[in-house]
Order: sequence, then structure tokens, then C-alpha cells
Amino acid sequence: MPFNCLQINAIHLMKTVSSTAPSTHTTPFSGEVIAHTKLWLERAVIGLNLCPFAKAVFIKDQIRYVVSTAQSPEELLADLMAELEFLQRADPEAVDTTLLIHPDALRDFLDYNDFLDVADAAVDDLGLEGEIQVASFHPEYQFAGSDIDDISNYTNRAPYPTLHLLREISVERAVDAFPDAADIFDKNMRTLEQLGLDGWRKLLREGGEQKQS
Repeated sequence: MPFNCLQINAIHLMKTVSSTAPSTHTTPFSGEVIAHTKLWLERAVIGLNLCPFAKAVFIKDQIRYVVSTAQSPEELLADLMAELEFLQRADPEAVDTTLLIHPDALRDFLDYNDFLDVADAAVDDLGLEGEIQVASFHPEYQFAGSDIDDISNYTNRAPYPTLHLLREISVERAVDAFPDAADIFDKNMRTLEQLGLDGWRKLLREGGEQKQS
């Protein structure tokens, strides 16, 4: 089951797609990016139980980690479309969900937030609406109306800009299996408020994580 507990309203819609060739490929830096991301999952998402759905797919190794070398929104869109098609074809028992990590593209959160419209348009254009959704994580994630250092933002802060591709059926199954799913956000707020910003940074730094902003 996926770990999209924090993104109920993070899906937006737009109109443009791109035919740019995918830019994903393995580099020495890719291993470091994936290691940082896995540490964040282990220590924050799973370790703090921010999402009860995350542990199963992590332990079963059903998460696909893809590091995009995209430098522009157009290149990232090509990678996103390729990964959407891959996930749609993949055996759910082998790949339940995908993290498309893009360290060099859309570092600015406002640009990233605008791109979410493009991401949803790509889902629609590929005929995957109702089958796959795209959720969002970013080092500078900021909910509307919140201060930049508001602890609530850290529910969606990841080491790198990341697009999370989820199967709709897995999301539905996860919510059905967890009777208190609606209470997850409030519980997470209490957990993060008790931890505080210093506690969050220490939690990840002690594991070798890159410094969070």
C-alpha cells in the first residue's frame, strides 16, 4: 500500500505536456540521492509513523526509486510521462509506487507547485486518470497560509524535490484498511509539534541526512 497519507489535496490540473526525451539515467550521484531519500522514509515517514501505510511497501521493496537528471520542466515532464507509463504496465506486486526524484529541476517551491498542474495534465493525457495520481514532496514545501518554518510543512518536506506516483486502487485499499485515516493529519501535527524543528533536523542529521531547510 502507498504512503500518500499527507497529500489528499495536493493534486492540481493543467494543459501542457512535452515530447522531450526522458533524461533519467544512473550516475554516481544517484546512489547518494536514493540513500538520502530512503533515510528520510525510514527515520521520518516510517520512524515517526507519519504514515501507517508506508512501512509495508518499504519492507517489501515495492517502491521504485528513479533519479531524474532533468534540468528543466520539459525534461522532467518527459521523465514523468515515462514513469507513469512504466508504473501502469508494472506488476503491482513488484512495483506498487514510484518516487521520481529530481534534484536539479524545480528547486524553487513556487515553480515546483506550478508544475503539479502539468503533472496532472500528463496523467489525463495518458488516459490514467482514476488509475494513477501524483503527490508532491519538496525541501521547501509550504502549505497555503502557513509560515515557512511552520512545523506542519514538514509532513511534505523531503530531501529533494520529488513526485510520488501512486496507484489509485492502492490508495483506496489503504484508506479502507485504516479506519482512522481521517485522523492521520491531526496526529502528525501533534507528533511534529512535540518533536520541533530542532528535533526534526537532528533526527535526519544523525543518520547522515543532508541538512533540511
